[in-house]
Amino acid sequence: MPTPDFVVAIPARFDASRLPGKPLRLLAGEPLVLHVARRALAAGAREVWVAADDERIVQALAGSGVQVALTARSHASGTDRLAECADIAGWSDDTIVVNLQGDEPFAPAAGIDAVAATLAASQAPMSTLAAAITDVGELLDPNVVKLVRSDDGHALYFSRAPIPWPRDAFARARDRMPEGGPWLRHIGIYGYRAGFLRRFAKMPPGRLEQVESLEQLRALEAGHRIAVALTPEPFPSGVDTPDDLARAERHIQEARRA
Repeated sequence: MPTPDFVVAIPARFDASRLPGKPLRLLAGEPLVLHVARRALAAGAREVWVAADDERIVQALAGSGVQVALTARSHASGTDRLAECADIAGWSDDTIVVNLQGDEPFAPAAGIDAVAATLAASQAPMSTLAAAITDVGELLDPNVVKLVRSDDGHALYFSRAPIPWPRDAFARARDRMPEGGPWLRHIGIYGYRAGFLRRFAKMPPGRLEQVESLEQLRALEAGHRIAVALTPEPFPSGVDTPDDLARAERHIQEARRA
């Protein structure tokens, strides 16, 4: 499907709990958030914005080609931060906004395009991506968010539990992938129309959202649809811990030597 006109917004919170100062941690000698912004620029977005909570992030991105919105430090989530960014940027309600997480320095341009195109082709106010799960350990890992979708490509539910639960296969063994898949892993990139982004940030947290600690369930519980496409390219793991940062550094150095 053709790529529509879209913008990318990257939430960047300085005081990340597991990696303090994460947006400005150096990766190959440059701030992590700059690597993420370049992935968005490579995807052909009309505008790329970083929604920051600290003046140091603003200064680090000077001259980078991206725009920076200095948002309130009190926001509870990246979605809230992006809603303020939408107001600062002055996006019309029908603007397609791709929410690219600020810890994804290797996000493929094709995946960023795909989430925007999926939203443009749907009547849903929100879109996201998924990938097939091929390892049973990943299927059983509560840190890996799973999803099921309808025949027309809309999310039915997201969970930290394996869904659907393969009753008969897991009754026999849980050390190998069951037949009957694919089981899907959620990739945490979202598309919204800007008007819905503003409304979503004002919705109270839903009961299911609080039980699973998954913000996207707020939309489903309120009766809104989320269009889901399979990612056209793998999304490498993001950077959330010091070990992740070291792994990302090795990845870049190995790619440069290749």
